[in-house]
Parts: sequence; C-alpha cells; structure tokens
Amino acid sequence: MFTCILLTNPAAPALNLTTADALRSAWGGGDLKWLALGEATEFTVETVPSNQWDVWEGLQTQGIDLIVVPTEGRRKKMLLADMDSTMIQQECIDELADVAGVGDRVKEITAKAMNGELDFEGALTERVGLLKGLPQSVIQKVIDERITFMPGGKALLATMKRDGAYCALVSGGFTAFTGYVADTLGFDENRANTLLIENGELVGKPGLPILGRAAKVQALEDISERLGIPHSDVIAVGDGANDLGMLKLAGAGVALHAKPSVAAECEIRINHGDLSALLYVQGYAKSEFAGV
Repeated sequence: MFTCILLTNPAAPALNLTTADALRSAWGGGDLKWLALGEATEFTVETVPSNQWDVWEGLQTQGIDLIVVPTEGRRKKMLLADMDSTMIQQECIDELADVAGVGDRVKEITAKAMNGELDFEGALTERVGLLKGLPQSVIQKVIDERITFMPGGKALLATMKRDGAYCALVSGGFTAFTGYVADTLGFDENRANTLLIENGELVGKPGLPILGRAAKVQALEDISERLGIPHSDVIAVGDGANDLGMLKLAGAGVALHAKPSVAAECEIRINHGDLSALLYVQGYAKSEFAGV
C-alpha cells in the first residue's frame, strides 16, 4: 500500500475538500484522513499512480504539494538535516559576506554551488577567501540580527525526539552557526566546517578537511550504524546539490524548497509546505505535534 499526502503552506492554507476528494476518487483511494484541516490530508492507494508527476505539476499551481510514500514504515527513527535554507531561512556565508561588503559576489557563487554548477569545496574556499580580515565578532552579530528559523522546525524536532528519534544537523556551513541552531532546536549532534580565526579576525580559509556532499553521506552511514538502525529508518532534508547523496541514501529524502535540479532527483518535493511537512509525510496529525 502507498499513502498519498496533500499539503500546503500552513501560513496560507490552500487545500480544500473538493480538490482532495477529486484526486482520491480519480485514483481509487481509501477514505480521506485530515491531518490538519485546510493544511494536510492523506489517503491510501494500492499502487503508485502512473500520472503522479503530471498531477503534482498541476497542483503546484494551486500551492499544493503532493507526496506518495510507502504506507509501511513511515515514521522514522532518525532525522538528518541540512542547515542553510533548510533549518534556517538564510545562507550564513552570504550573510557574513553581506556584512563584509562582498555579498553579491558570494551569493552568486553560493547559488551556483547549491545548484550543482560548481565544485562545492572549491566554491567554499573561494567564498571564505573573500571574508579575510572580517572581525570574529561579526559572527555573533549575524546570529543576533540576521538568522531566522524555518517555520515548523521546532515542532519537527520536538515531536520526533519525543517519540525517540535521533536528530543530527549536518551542514556544509560552519560550526559557529550549527552550534547555535542545534542548541536552539534541540539537535542531538551537529557537524559542519570551521572558520579559521587568528587574532580576532577571519583568516580567509576554512579548516580542513572540508565537509561537503560526501561528508553528509558519511554522517548518515556513521550515525545510523552507531544507533543500529537501517538507512530506511532515516528521514533526511536539504535543498542543495551537496545534499543529494544523503537524500538518496535515506529511507525518505525530502527536497525542501530545493533548487530545481535537486528536486528533480527526489521523490519527496516540498515547495509550499514548511518543515512541519516532514511530520505530515510521516503520518502525524497536527494534534500530535509536540512543542506547539
């Protein structure tokens, strides 16, 4: 059996009974189950519909995401999450660069790297080089004044941890930011790159080795082995090309507001929902969310 989930942006619900029931009927699905009225509903089908992606495309214009997942084993025992533009709404290196006066150049490199057009390690090294001489104090300034959390993140972490899941933050960004995000949201551990600092200033070089796509895959393998759980019990979420390895390896790989080239390679694509969509994908009703 498979479960079809329809969901929308909780801040601007666009899901109605007419749309949901029409799809359920067309696909010969079971009864509708509302996970959150106007926000998310689901129904079961016996096989994956052959026109899934055509229907997905049509629903996108209505502000609705469509996901089809195996019904069995939906609830996962581990969350592996990217940070920049996933758990938070910014790219930290872009914010540092903006303060340094080289924002446009760095943002251009970031966009190409996240879309898979540039080698991640080379792009990171080049961007960090443009930050040379920036006062260390700017890191805290960016955290205090520029970093905002992606909606739904606190409920996602609180609910999964309440039910015994392990949560890891793995970023191609920097420990100066992942430490703050992990502590605030309740991640069990975090892994990221380091910004080298001497005499209170950024050196302009990242610490080695650089954590990129391979390191995220390695984190999934290391942590799941340590916990004794299969990859099928992991839900991973990210938005960039360096996330694709872990998204494909995880039992549920979620492309959240992802670059088009990244989303095209993932079965679970969330373009309208927020991080609470990861709970709906796992079959949680909003009434079951923790920390809300």
